[in-house]
Amino acid sequence: MKIVTDCAADMPLEERELLGIVEAPLYIQFPEGEINSAEMTADEFYDRLEAMRPAIPTTSLPSEGVFSSIFNKLSETSKQILSLHISSGLSGTFNSAKNGGKQIKNAEVTVVDTMTLSGGERFQVLAAAWAARAGWSIQSILERLTKIRASTEVIYTLETLEYLARGGRIGRVQALAGSLLKIKPVIRVDRKDGKYSTVGKNRTIQQSLTSITDHIVYMYGSIPIWATILHGRLSESAELLSRMFQDRLNVKKLEVLRISPVLGVHTGPGIVGAAILPMNLVEDLL
Repeated sequence: MKIVTDCAADMPLEERELLGIVEAPLYIQFPEGEINSAEMTADEFYDRLEAMRPAIPTTSLPSEGVFSSIFNKLSETSKQILSLHISSGLSGTFNSAKNGGKQIKNAEVTVVDTMTLSGGERFQVLAAAWAARAGWSIQSILERLTKIRASTEVIYTLETLEYLARGGRIGRVQALAGSLLKIKPVIRVDRKDGKYSTVGKNRTIQQSLTSITDHIVYMYGSIPIWATILHGRLSESAELLSRMFQDRLNVKKLEVLRISPVLGVHTGPGIVGAAILPMNLVEDLL
């Protein structure tokens, strides 16, 4: 079985290579042309983003033709392909992959809407890859992914809502738009429809980190968790959030990763947050 995802899963290259995961490209449209987001480091992207303010680039997803090409090549060595993608509530990537999969005749292509993104999407991709390596059936993998999807929390705060608003991704966070540059919102991905919703708002990033920690404590209590801290260009805030989690939660696995450039287009560099998963949902796969 071959596993496919997209770069919104924020998976390090070494991790994808180790597990043989294929990443479909997402593109950033700069005034001078289109760039595959995987071809830029996070810092290269944020330097470029800040240099072009107040203008911001846009993003575009892989066409169904790109997906059909990826699937067709993989079908030469595997008759089963599992493709997991960023929430359909935030991107058209899932539908593009689904349509691309319909064109494949010599392999079974299963396309999954993870209903999340970033670290939450990565949890599902990793679980799928580990389970596939262990010889699990596609049905067993899908059942586990359903449980992971229902138990994962993705939550973050921003220095400004400017990028979400200008990129058209603000959705149900619009109620906060009147104070774009003054508040530090706390935003989560709703598990029911995979869209953004507001948890709260604060005057400082540190207050928002406390709100994030309070929310995760409320959600998981003393349950052993895997916590992935993610940020754009807020390494000190990421380290502070890590310490808050370790002080107040039963953290069994913790890591700090960078937000991919394609997601950074919509958040700007001032983002920090976390993806959380109960460890019992992957312990048998580690």
